[in-house]
Amino acid sequence: MMTALQKRTARRRTLGLLVAAAFAATATGFAPLAQAQDKKVLRIGYQKYGTLTLLKGRGTLEKRLAPQGVTVQWTEFPAGPQLLEGLNVGSIDFGTVGEAPPIFAQAAGAALVYVGNEPPAPHSEAIIVQKDSKLQSVAQLKGKRVALNKGSNVHYLLLRALEKAGVAYKDIQPVYLPPADARAAFERGSVDAWVIWDPFFAAAQKQLGARVLVDGKGLVANHQFYLASRDWARGNAPLQKVLLEEIAKVDDWGRDNAKEVAAILSAQTGLDPAVVELAASRYSYGVKPVSDDVLREQQKIADAFAGLKLIPKPIAIKDAVLASAK
Repeated sequence: MMTALQKRTARRRTLGLLVAAAFAATATGFAPLAQAQDKKVLRIGYQKYGTLTLLKGRGTLEKRLAPQGVTVQWTEFPAGPQLLEGLNVGSIDFGTVGEAPPIFAQAAGAALVYVGNEPPAPHSEAIIVQKDSKLQSVAQLKGKRVALNKGSNVHYLLLRALEKAGVAYKDIQPVYLPPADARAAFERGSVDAWVIWDPFFAAAQKQLGARVLVDGKGLVANHQFYLASRDWARGNAPLQKVLLEEIAKVDDWGRDNAKEVAAILSAQTGLDPAVVELAASRYSYGVKPVSDDVLREQQKIADAFAGLKLIPKPIAIKDAVLASAK
């Protein structure tokens, strides 16, 4: 018969074994999670256009990074402002947008940095009207309802077009809608004009017979910018270098393979090949570091938005460039 001391000792031994077993099971259960957390993930935001969509479609970035244990996670956004919101809240590390979104985001306090840009593509955005519209000029937009995605690249196109036509921004009725909602409003006739970029622009031309009042030629450069979160850019210079190298390779390939580009973009976006081919014909290829000249152009856009109180305060574009990249 066991004494009281022996019983207590046995209970302690049993408890110790149970704790050890529980710890071992827990450690085993957490091991895959710890390993998963150790894996590096590059999170890229993209839209239905351009080089990043091609890069995703070709899969060359994944092949380049696989030996380094880096996986790529792609997230599609309907427009630049939404993409940069994702960058600001930490859901992506890197993405591409037009000229205006980073200005609005910087003015709102987003910790982003300019990483590179594509050459100008002024024909890739336009102010369009229905094919049977009575409107024949930008000057006739006075008092009219004009749909656009607030803070997107087309916002500056609209400012410049109105300025050239002698129409004050306050004299139109801007209707701020994302592309899908804007197209529905345009088709219904509940807006008089739509300021839009490719491939939505090309789709409206091919599918709706939309007519161009004016595109960006002579008004805007319409650069596409590559941006990253400031913390990610600071801590991932080698990875950023590889990413830009792969973008440059896709640019070089895309410039000389228009049919293949259209096929990949059609598969990636679900858009009709004829629509994508028209949009792709207006792309520009050739990623490069952001130059002082391009930064000065961005500053002019920022100053224009600040002057119209479209952003809450003036900003200095140079503040969104890492010191080593200036």
